[in-house]
This record gives sequence, C-alpha cells and structure tokens, in this order.
Amino acid sequence: MSDIAAKIRPLNDRVVVKRIEAEEKTKSGIIIPDSAKEKPQQAKVMAVGPGKWNEDGDERIKMDVKVGDTVMFKKWGADEVKIDGEEYLILSESDLIAVMNS
Repeated sequence: MSDIAAKIRPLNDRVVVKRIEAEEKTKSGIIIPDSAKEKPQQAKVMAVGPGKWNEDGDERIKMDVKVGDTVMFKKWGADEVKIDGEEYLILSESDLIAVMNS
C-alpha cells in the first residue's frame, strides 16, 4: 500500500493518480521551458476504489487497474487535490484510456 493510500480512500470506481513528469528535452536535445510544456497525460496509480455497484446493486464490479499501474487518461475530467504538498488527480475509471505495459 502506498503512503497516499493510507491517507485517502477513493470511493466506488475512482482512482487516485500522480502525474508522471514529462521529459525536459526533445529527442533532438532542445530544452522545453515550463511555460511551453503540456501537462502529461500519464500517471501512476496510487490508490484504487472498491469498484462501482452493478445494476442490481448487490455486487461490486471489479476494477481493471491496481496500485502501481502506469495509465493514460483523458485530458479533461480529473479533480486535482493536494495532499501533504503533493499534487494528485482523482479520476473515474472511465476517464482512464489505457494501462501502459512495462
């Protein structure tokens, strides 16, 4: 369990992620200034909710991601939170678009 998972427990099908910082340089060696960088859309999963309820409300639907996964997510839809000075995003599992293979 990550330290953040001990401090925050996402509800239903929500996940808490931490952005993976973008490269500082292009492949050709040009340094990208902070003002020109886009926020990365890749993140590491830090905490996972228990899953949403099925239509009958009697069983939870298993989450497809787990703590430690590296994921890609939609550009919009994340809620930004700051915990102990660190920035995290809370997303619905449906806002995740892929799990990166290592």
